[in-house]
Amino acid sequence: MTDPATTPERVEPTEDEARLRIVWRDGHVSEYEPRVLRLECRCAVCVEELTGRTLIHPDRVPAGVYPLEISYVGKYALRFAWSDGHSTGIYPYELLRSLCPCERCGSPGSRLAS
Repeated sequence: MTDPATTPERVEPTEDEARLRIVWRDGHVSEYEPRVLRLECRCAVCVEELTGRTLIHPDRVPAGVYPLEISYVGKYALRFAWSDGHSTGIYPYELLRSLCPCERCGSPGSRLAS
């Protein structure tokens, strides 16, 4: 059985198209700044596999980066094709929910965004 807190019902842009909205099966709504998600990529290009050291340089990710395409990976993750050309990251639903920036969830957001 899937956890409603980590199962998306809908993935869509916000009305102003500035953020990405995920409506979770438990009714919670998360809205993410695209750049924050891009900086949280944990693929082998962005994070050193053996040490976990971050390889992504925030100053090389444009402020206006946005997803060109969003696709589902099985029943556990999303993959984004970003406007900066990056597309190898897989974002598990658990990661996305843990990054929810709302007051209720209390996520500090990206450790790299600032």
